[in-house]
Amino acid sequence: MAVLRLGDEAPNFKAQTTEGEIDFHNWLGDSWGILFSHPADYTPVCTTELGTVAKYTDEFNKRNVKVAALSVDGVESHHGWIKDINETQNTTVNFPIIADEDKQVSELYDMIHPNADNQLTVRSVFVIGPDKKIKLTITYPASTGRNFDELLRVVDSLQLTAYHKVATPANWNHGEDCVIVPSVSNDEIPAMFPKGHKEIKPYLRMTPQPDLN
Repeated sequence: MAVLRLGDEAPNFKAQTTEGEIDFHNWLGDSWGILFSHPADYTPVCTTELGTVAKYTDEFNKRNVKVAALSVDGVESHHGWIKDINETQNTTVNFPIIADEDKQVSELYDMIHPNADNQLTVRSVFVIGPDKKIKLTITYPASTGRNFDELLRVVDSLQLTAYHKVATPANWNHGEDCVIVPSVSNDEIPAMFPKGHKEIKPYLRMTPQPDLN
């Protein structure tokens, strides 16, 4: 099985979901995407995660991000579980949960790690760009719930650095100063970064976030 790496094309697939059948690439369209897997329906940590994602709908929409969850259970099970999620997390799940009973998608995305569990998917996360290329992967064990604030922060960084010649430093958050990438010469900086910059070292040059007014 091929391991998906950054820059690889996200494999396309057709699957049944709680919102009907989707063709993954067509469903993404021109949006960014987050595909994330869960060990199983009716599990406690997953219940909190899906509830959290539903509460972050406005934040994902602001960033033009479509979100899809997956587990190896079927659509009927997913629908029953959604009722529990809505009730216990005080929200409304409004994104598709993919049914992967035959593990087709799990195999495509290497979501089953036999040394952890040979049947259930681990907590995989794939951030996918509008070009359908994989921009980020994170894998959590089943025992550790994901930090969706961190995923929003990562999307902010990915979207910023996709369109501007900057990188984001440690613990960066939206609105903070960025690093000018080494490929930009000092002579190019005034035109590219009119807000100015600070040179800490010749290889470490900081500038205000360029896409903010």
